Parts: sequence; structure tokens; C-alpha cells
Amino acid sequence: MSLGFRTAEDDALDALATGTHDDPFALLGRHRVIVDGRPALVIRTLQPAASEVLLVTPDRVHGMQRVRPEGLFESTVPFDGDTAGFVYRFRVRQGHETRDVVDPYQFGQVLTDFDLHLFGEGTHTHAWLKLGARRLTIGHVAGVHFAVWAPNAQRVSVIGDFNRWDGRTHVMRRLVPAGIWEIFVPDVTDGACYKFEVRTTAGHLLQKIDPYARRFEVPPNTASVIWTDRYEWSDHDWMRDRPSLDGWRQRPMAVYEVHAGSWQRVPEEGSRYLTYRELAEALVPYVHDMGYTHIELMPVMEHPFSGSWGYQVIGFFAPTSRFGTPDDFRYFVDTCHRHGIGVILDWVPGHFPKDRHGLAEFDGTALYEHSDPRQGEHRDWGTLIFNYGRSEVRSFLLSNALFWLEEFHIDGLRVDAVASMLYLDYSRREGDWIPNQYGGRENLDAVSFLQQMNMLTHGRVAGSITVAEESTAWPAVSRPVYVGGLGFSYKWNMGWMHDTLRYMRENPIHRRWHHGQLTFSMLYAFTENFILPFSHDEVVHGKGSLLDKMPGDVWQKHATLRTLYGYMYGHPGKKLMFMGSEFGQWREWNYDQSLDWHLLSEPMHAGMRRWVRDLNHLYRRERSLHEIDVEGAGFRWIDCNDNENSVVSMMRRSQDPHDYTIMLVNFTPVPRPGYRIGVPEGGSYRELLNSDGAMYGGSNVGNGGDVHAEAVPMHGFDWSISLVLPPLAFVVLKK
Repeated sequence: MSLGFRTAEDDALDALATGTHDDPFALLGRHRVIVDGRPALVIRTLQPAASEVLLVTPDRVHGMQRVRPEGLFESTVPFDGDTAGFVYRFRVRQGHETRDVVDPYQFGQVLTDFDLHLFGEGTHTHAWLKLGARRLTIGHVAGVHFAVWAPNAQRVSVIGDFNRWDGRTHVMRRLVPAGIWEIFVPDVTDGACYKFEVRTTAGHLLQKIDPYARRFEVPPNTASVIWTDRYEWSDHDWMRDRPSLDGWRQRPMAVYEVHAGSWQRVPEEGSRYLTYRELAEALVPYVHDMGYTHIELMPVMEHPFSGSWGYQVIGFFAPTSRFGTPDDFRYFVDTCHRHGIGVILDWVPGHFPKDRHGLAEFDGTALYEHSDPRQGEHRDWGTLIFNYGRSEVRSFLLSNALFWLEEFHIDGLRVDAVASMLYLDYSRREGDWIPNQYGGRENLDAVSFLQQMNMLTHGRVAGSITVAEESTAWPAVSRPVYVGGLGFSYKWNMGWMHDTLRYMRENPIHRRWHHGQLTFSMLYAFTENFILPFSHDEVVHGKGSLLDKMPGDVWQKHATLRTLYGYMYGHPGKKLMFMGSEFGQWREWNYDQSLDWHLLSEPMHAGMRRWVRDLNHLYRRERSLHEIDVEGAGFRWIDCNDNENSVVSMMRRSQDPHDYTIMLVNFTPVPRPGYRIGVPEGGSYRELLNSDGAMYGGSNVGNGGDVHAEAVPMHGFDWSISLVLPPLAFVVLKK
């Protein structure tokens, strides 16, 4: 009976065979040894499913010994030279199948120390080029390099259909102290599905998606997918001219907000989604004809639950596979640009879902999120909050912002739920939040992150824009960082939207008592660079559609909505309208159904769409309606005090003081003949648009095309005009 003395190497090989060893590169692959006083190489491979493994060198085939029943094979070969010059592969027999395998453990570290330093510092702005799964050729060997951040994991493996999802086969190299794991796996091809198997310090095994994956399986399947971009862009003119769009404040911006899964469906095929390419062929020409300048897409980043509308993202670097491949999405963006339409994406750096295969407790600990639920959890939404104070999380999010602008030619990012990022006590009760270092409720890390993101995107991608959906009175949201602002290009004017809709829902006979709700917005209209939104948020959760919000009978509802749209286009600020609102959809939006396109067979709905189309084209054509949107010099009330008649009149100017438009809005169903307002000059004023026109579904009350100014002083002007003001109407005049 012999004593079974065990060495440290025996213990290490046991751990390797059972998938608990955290440094496989120390044992697998080729390693120098001395055998009988002579130099040699010991070559090991772990092939759990193999019945036999042979070592193939240029001059011969060597047998390999199974040294552990779990599939650890080993061969010792005499060799006295540079190990880098020892060329070999494995011939693996699995059942009736035999294949040659290049050993992934013969390759050295791929990521540079400089990359690791930048990532750990929170300044790596192109992390997607280093982490995740990317195709590489090392020497003459093609394969995929996998890298993932999991600093507190005991072991990380890449698993996939190329290794039977066995976490013992491709255990990754830990790069200390960065906490990043990497491995180069030869011969993996595009389309292969994969995840990371993470062994926590408690010994639990987690299967996690790749946070930097470029593609995913179609939900409800959850694997990441190897993807290589092959798209050839044809938007060269747009991209060449985009830097000149830094003057975006002076340009028209009429945004059409779209949910890709419900704009239109294919009823003949089970009401399936349109693909990205089908959307390019149907949606883009429609938007171009309607006169919109931009399409804003609700988040297209991969998300597990369709009912989240994309706002609970799990794959931040991948357009959802529901509608096609990443290159199909590039085709959509390319088509937009070739039609002169910019593309804005809703971006969600505020939170992420708790799905077990996602970012939540990625390595068994709170990694992307805060560990304390008073900081790390959105109770209202059941989601987790990014830890903006962690450098690696900043690298992830900053890289993600640039990724969409650079890799997909996106023109702008609308940052969702900014208020939830800025306030530590957002939607929290007293005692359920942690103050900042000064005792305040401001999330200083989030403020710093947003400023950094805006400086980065504006500095690296000239002509791009960022938009904040910020629902509070946080100051200087759209002011430069160097003056203390957050640095956004624009802010949604939520106050204008809520006040105006509250006013419009009043019975016209009562509006005289609520006139201040209509005019209050001009007291702060130029404190930010505003976009006036009628977004998806206003047509869901029992709020009804915009058309259904309007009071009165069917005719009055349509007339009032046309008037509201006219007032929106006359008011300073860029414009945004959610899909379906342009033709007056009756029911509120349902993410799981197509818009009610059949309504366009009815004259009133067709007239509504024609009205919005004409508003867009007028807005783009008339410099006075868009050129000075963010300064008081571009706007003047003519009369904002006629609450008894519920009428407002105003003037918009361009940079040319002689180029102006006059607008009147009658918010009652009473026609007003002989209504007089002051104007700057004498002469004839042409009626450019009248929402009461018969072609729009109105009663066709108007002024026969022109009205003439008289030398009758009024409203601070030496001249005035008397005109017929139609009921529930918006009228535009120009000298």
C-alpha cells in the first residue's frame, strides 16, 4: 500500500478539470518542463466531451493521455527551443465526429495595459472596440476575442454552441487589477450563440449575456450572437455636411416619434412586425412627404420585454433583433439620411432591468448598480440604477453614447428620464434615500456623468445633438458645461405640454378663466433650448389620444386639435409629435397593434394629416418660424390679454427684421368677423394657412386670401388689420 502524496499541481489540475480554477493559462496550453534532465514541453487541453485527443505537430501525431476523467488530456514532447515556434493543434474525437482544434491557450494577452488603464479610469470612450466579442486574426489564426468585466468573479468562461455550453472548456484569463477576463477562441464563426458563465465567490454559477454584444437572439431567447459588421454606407453627403449642422438652433426641427413595432404591422402574416428594411421603404418616404425633419425612435436597443417599449434595455450595444440584423438597422438609418431625414434615438442610461441573465449582479455582486437599494433601485419601475460614480460604469455608458453616433451614424440621443438621474430622492419617501456628501438631494455623480457625456458627444461628433427629457425646474439643462449647465442641446418643454393640454381640455366657454395656462410658457420660453413635445407619454395609461382629449362633438374635437397643432408650430421651440397623432387616431396607443391607418379613408382624419403636412412644410419654408427659436428677439405677443374671447395673436421674426409672420389663434367655436390686431407695417397681408379650410375638415371661414393694413394704431403699432377670425382656428399671415 503506497501513500498518496498530492502536489499543488495535482490540486490545481483537479480544480481545472472540475471548472473551479481561476487561472487556466497557468496549466493549459504549452509549458516548459524538464524530463529526465532534458527540456520538453507539456501540452494540456480540457475536452470534456472527447473520447480521444491527439496532438498534431508538423512532423507527427502524438497520443495524449487522459489524466483526469473529466476530460483533461496531456502529452509531453521533447523540445528545446522558442515555445512560440512550437506549432500544434488538437485532433478531437467526439463520438463519430473528428475535428481539428487550434488551442486557445497558446495565445498571449490581447488587451493592452493602456486599454485597461483607460477603462479603469472611466475615460475609455471606445470600449466596444476592446470588450465583448470581436473578430481578430492573430498570426495566421482567425477567431473571436472575448473580454468581459467581472472583477469579483471567482472564474469566468465563455460558453456557446461552439463548446456545448460547457463552462470548463474556455475558462478565461483574469487581468489583474482591472477585473477584466479575456480569451481568444479560434475558428468561432458569425452567428454563433454565446454567454459568459460566471462563477461567484460563493460558488454559484451564473449565465450572463455579453454587455457589449452587437447582436442577440430574438426574444424571448436570450443568448448573445457573434456578429461582424459588413454594411457599406451610402450617406456620404449627409455625413460630410453633418458637422455644419452645429448651427442646429437656427434650423427647423420637426420630429416624428416612432415605436418601430407598432407604426405598421403586416396583417396578412399574423400581424408581424415590419423589418428595419421594410420600415426604410415605408416609413421613411412617409415622413419625408409629411415634411418632418427627424425621426425619433423609441429605444431600439435590445430589451427582453416588448411591453417596456424598449425603455428597459439589456443589450446596450445591439439594435433589437426583433426587426432584423444590425446591418439592416444601418440600412434604415442610411435610407433616412438619403432622404434628408435625421435620426434620433431614445437612450436610457438611467436604469436597467433585473433580468437574471442581464447586468444585474453581473459577477454575483452589485457591479453596474449600487448595492444599497436606497441608491440602486427604482421602486416605481422595478429596475436598477447605474452607479455613475464607478469609473468602469462611466466607460461603459460613455462608450455606448459614442457607439450609436459613430457606428450607426445616429444624429442625436434623447436621454430618457433625466430627472430620475439627477435627484437622489426621486420618487422616494423620507428616509428612503441617501443624501450626497453635502447633505443635498442632487446626484452629483449623475450630474458629472451627464456633463461628461454631453462634452464628449458634442466634441467628438460635430453636428450631433442631445435632448433631455427632464420634467423638473433643474436650471441650465441646455446650457454649456463651462457656465455650469448640463450641456444638452435641447430640453423637452414638459411644462408647456402639460399646461397647454390642461387648457385645451377645458370647455371653450370656460377657457377665459384659464387663459394664463396658455400664455404662462412665454415667461420662461427662452431659459432653455426647448422642444415642444406631444409624445407617446400623453397617449397611454388611460390618458386617451390627443384627439379624444379635446372637448365637444366630433367636428369640434378635430377643429380644436388642428388649432392646438397650429399653436404649437407658432410657439417658439422645436416640435415633436408621436406617430398617429398626425391623423387624429381615436384610441390611445397600444404597443402591440398597428396604428389605425384605415381612419385615413375618412375625410376628417385625412384632413388632419393634410393640415400637419402643410404645417411642417410652412415651418420649414418660413425662416421666421424656426430661425430664432431660443431667443426673445424672434417672438412678440401682439395681444396675449384677450381672455374674454380666448384669442391670442403673436408675431415671429427671422434674423431679417423685415421677415416676419403674424399668427392668430381662436380657441372658441365662435367666428369673429372684424377682429382687429396691430401689425408692424402697412400693405397687404396674405393668408398662408387657415386650419378652418375645407380641405382640412373645417367650415371654410376665411379672408379670401388677403387682408389690407390700415393706418389705425393698435397694440403698439402704427398699423392694424381687421379680419375674419374663423371658429376654433389657427391663421397665419405674411406681408
